[in-house]
Amino acid sequence: MTKLYGAGDTPVVGVTGWKNSGKTTLVARVVAELTRRGYTVSTVKHAHHAFDVDHEGTDSYKHREAGAVEVALVSGYRWVLMHENRDGEDEPGLADFLPRMAPRDIIVVEGYKREDFPKIEVRRSDARKHDPLALTDPTVIAIASDHPVEETDKPVFDLDSISEITDFIVETFALRTIAPEDKDAAQ
Repeated sequence: MTKLYGAGDTPVVGVTGWKNSGKTTLVARVVAELTRRGYTVSTVKHAHHAFDVDHEGTDSYKHREAGAVEVALVSGYRWVLMHENRDGEDEPGLADFLPRMAPRDIIVVEGYKREDFPKIEVRRSDARKHDPLALTDPTVIAIASDHPVEETDKPVFDLDSISEITDFIVETFALRTIAPEDKDAAQ
């Protein structure tokens, strides 16, 4: 397994699973817990479908429709950089995209289940129509499930044990220790 890093030495952990397994919910809960503990977190969400963060009629949409390959929207509250894959340009892999992100304590990735980096598999009893990923994917380092899991030697966490899952991430990726006064300042 390749240990994947984002910008600088920022460690990357994935949350993966089949459709409707609860990936987004787990990512949001783990990010909230990491943030509550004082860590800075960035996320990447892989989409399997066309999406748009812009809509027809806006100035930035007009820029893209006119042929701009990249359009940045910048305000005092947030900024976004949209890049159009034009002329048959391939979808970038995760490792191609991560260097564009600013260094943080950790980057949490949702999806990219076929890429070679450490991932936590999410399983739900009502989404069991597919084979478990951990059976064939050596990059799955743990499983978060709402039902018993026996066919693995990997750590298994209850899907609602967010504190334990977060502890596992902090320990596995040797995230920096945050002093209590720094933690209080982050909240």
